[in-house]
Amino acid sequence: MLTVDHHAAEPPYEQVREQVRTQVRTGELAPGTKLPTVRQLAADLGIATNTVARAYRELEALGVIETRGRAGSVVTGGGVERAAREAAHEFAERMLALGVGEAEAIDLVRRAFP
Repeated sequence: MLTVDHHAAEPPYEQVREQVRTQVRTGELAPGTKLPTVRQLAADLGIATNTVARAYRELEALGVIETRGRAGSVVTGGGVERAAREAAHEFAERMLALGVGEAEAIDLVRRAFP
């Protein structure tokens, strides 16, 4: 179940994206779970179809969901973990290229989190 707070400072597409990410991370949405169509979810939430489409595109770019044309969008298996591993690998490569050691790079990551 997704909701949108129309009075929140966070745009509706971010609310949808983050709610789906959270539900995938907690296991509430399991791999293979089919999501509502863009039009259906937009109608259910009272928001524009382009808003839901943007949230779905961003979720797909993050590896959280996969769009299968007419078959719709489904939660991917391990998509978040795979995307996180790729990001970590890219970060490590960048730090090595900059001459930053492992301990310093890890410290930078720790400080980057709120």
